[in-house]
Parts: sequence; structure tokens; C-alpha cells
Amino acid sequence: MDRWKGRVALVTGASVGIGAAICKALVQHGMKVVGCARNVEKIEKLAAECQSAGHCGTLVPYKCDLSNEEEILSMFSAIKTLHQGVDVCINNAGLAHSESLLNGKTDGWRTMIDLNVIALSICTREAYQSMKERKVDDGHIININSMSGHRVVFSADTHFYSATKYAVTALTEGLRQELREAKTHIRATCISPGIVETEFAFRLHSLHPEKAAATYNSMKCLEAVDIASAVTYVLGTPPHVHIGDVQMRPVEQVS
Repeated sequence: MDRWKGRVALVTGASVGIGAAICKALVQHGMKVVGCARNVEKIEKLAAECQSAGHCGTLVPYKCDLSNEEEILSMFSAIKTLHQGVDVCINNAGLAHSESLLNGKTDGWRTMIDLNVIALSICTREAYQSMKERKVDDGHIININSMSGHRVVFSADTHFYSATKYAVTALTEGLRQELREAKTHIRATCISPGIVETEFAFRLHSLHPEKAAATYNSMKCLEAVDIASAVTYVLGTPPHVHIGDVQMRPVEQVS
């Protein structure tokens, strides 16, 4: 990770859970991290904690609604002005709504598509253009995917969500191919966790929090720091090594 000291990383969905853990890990390794979310108060608190802990990197909170393309473009413009550009883009933001295929609400489907697929693609495009403009040839784009991007579980609550994550799997491989065609050494990676104990399930089952609690109590789940460790592992591999996908589950998880 030494070669990333002083380099700039963008982490989306940085206010809680996996995103916050990734920000902290990268700051510990000396990176300048722009953490974005709609609610930046928690990122500001984390930035203060990182500073108090004496970490050699910095965390810069940025307010951005990823469902609004203009806000995304404005954010990349600000990063260019203040920090030259993005060297690492970690597309972590994502959500699931409990909207089945037979009875789901269109708005719920559209929200998942807009964040999990469209916003990820816009950030990827803008990050690549930032790297290309500055002739950065060793950048890295990491998509926080899901095991739901590799198999469909028997739960109507997550079928549409799973479709968006299958899209992320395809987008990451397509990105790898386009990067090779562009004759760049920028890398593209998916990290696909199973059940991680965060706020995710409580948001998915917002009307039935007992279902979320039961999910997390059913086994020793992955923790956000485990995903952050996978991110630093991938970033820390030699520049000639390409890791396409890291699939990780709790040992006790069946599906």
C-alpha cells in the first residue's frame, strides 16, 4: 500500500457501514480520501476521529446525492480543483428495497437501478476520464458488489436487488475489457460479500426490523472491516496483478 500514500481515493456511500470502514482503512494507509454521501455529518465525525488518531492520510467529507448526475459531475469537478483528480474510485453506495417482481413498486425498482447501476457507471466513467486526463496509468476502480450478483436466493425481497448486482458483475468485466482495449494498466475489481452486519438489512426490512435482527443473529456475520481489508488487499497487490472478483461469505452462510 506504500505506493498509494498521498494518492486520492473517492469512496461513495461513506457515511456508515462498509463505506466508513473503507475510508478509515485508506486514511490509515496515508491516502487522501474523499468520502461522499447525502448526509455528511457522520463522515465529518469520522474525519475528526482519524485526525485525532494521528493517521497519516486525510478524510474529506463531500455531500452528494448520487441519484442526481449533476451533483456527481459537480463533485468530480470539485475533486479536480482541490485535489487534481481521482486515482482510486470505490463504488460502494448501494441499497435494496423489498420490492418483489410480481408485486413490487416501480419507484422502488427505479431507485435501485439509479443508485446500484447508473450512479456506479457515472462515477466509473468520470473516474476513468480523470485518470486519463492526468495520464494516470495505475489507477484502480473497485465495485462493492454482492454475492447476490452471482446467485439468486429464494427470497422475493431481494430478486430485483439481485438483478442490479448481476449488472454490476457484468459492468465490472465489461470495464476490464474496455480498459484493456484502451491499452491502460488501470484495474477493475469486484468485491462480493455475503451477509455483512451493517444497517443494510434494517433498511431493506424497514417495516419488519425483527427480520433484519434475525438475519444477523442467525450466524457470525462478516463485519464492515472485513470488506475494508479486502479492499486494501486488492489495492496492495503488485500493479501487474489483476484480481477480477473477491467472493467472501461468513463461514456459516449456506447460500
